[in-house]
Amino acid sequence: MGVGETVLAVAGVAIAVMALVLALRATRQNQGGDRLAQVAETQSLLTGRLSQMAEGQTAAQARMAEQLQAQERAVTKLLDERLAEVTRRIGETLQRTSDKNTETMGVLQERLAVIDAAQKNITDLSAEFMSLQDILSNKQVRGAIGQTQMEDLVRNMLPPGAYDFQVTLSNGKRADCVIRLPNPPGVIAVDSKYPHEAFMQLMAATDSSARAAAEQAFRTDVIKHIRDIADKYIIPGETADSAIMFVPAESVFAELHDRFPGIVEEGFRRRVYIVSPTTLMATLNTVRAILKDARMREQAHIIQTEIGKLMEDVVRLDKRVGQLATHFDQTQKDVSEIRTSTTKIIKRGVAIENIQLEAPVIEPPPEPPLAGLLTEDEPQPPRLQ
Repeated sequence: MGVGETVLAVAGVAIAVMALVLALRATRQNQGGDRLAQVAETQSLLTGRLSQMAEGQTAAQARMAEQLQAQERAVTKLLDERLAEVTRRIGETLQRTSDKNTETMGVLQERLAVIDAAQKNITDLSAEFMSLQDILSNKQVRGAIGQTQMEDLVRNMLPPGAYDFQVTLSNGKRADCVIRLPNPPGVIAVDSKYPHEAFMQLMAATDSSARAAAEQAFRTDVIKHIRDIADKYIIPGETADSAIMFVPAESVFAELHDRFPGIVEEGFRRRVYIVSPTTLMATLNTVRAILKDARMREQAHIIQTEIGKLMEDVVRLDKRVGQLATHFDQTQKDVSEIRTSTTKIIKRGVAIENIQLEAPVIEPPPEPPLAGLLTEDEPQPPRLQ
């Protein structure tokens, strides 16, 4: 059933109800036959009206159907346009999302490659760390590591000839290194020690009792090293009155000065100075400055000797220059006398050129060639008039 038929049926039912109500009212108010006639007439009128409404409803239904079709076409067109627009936007969104996902996947793959490389490095470092732990667990290998590190520092900081390695002293003990300084202080022995086991026990202690036991073991171990170095490598008349204990780990050195000042004081009392790689570099730098100053003092005597010899050469040169000046003065005097003689000769020649010859005269005999060289004090030969 369409919408128009539904509306018409509802209107018919309403009119029928109204007619029934009017008829009941008329029946209650007027019980006569006139009233029945009026009701019939009213019913007739209602029926006519109902027919007219049915006809109008049919035309309205037709117009409504046309409007509905036009609206349906408009709605269908609008829906198609909206659907196309939505489809286009969804396609663009999906394309952007796909591009973004592709870019993200590329970045993610790069990050994963970096993570894989880092993971590989971590794995390699873990293997190397385990290998280092295995190495450090061996006392001989651990001592060789400390010895090598100390030797590298000494070679890099000091000139050749200022140090020696594995030197046997007069008491038969072999020092890892000796540094040769001028007296005082003299030869300083350096020994490498690495209390690894006690230090690792100290780091691994979790409760107070285990920590106290580890601290006591660490203190005993380091003090034993200090006493051994003082007894073996400090020899009066042969070495300096102090020695150096090299600890090849900065962490152990820091732990000693932070939590075990008594161990450091014990080293001071026995003149055994504890150094780490960093502090050994500073110590060797000071040693190098001392060696440089000593060499400069040694060279100062050579310089003074050479300066003395140079002064002798200068005095000798001054004497010879004086002799040469004397010769120059004599030569200058001789040249001056020669010029005096030549001046006299020139004057005599001019006088001879100026003589007026008026009458024959007897020519004087010619003067000897060296007559003009005679001095004024010598007698002149008589001249003929």
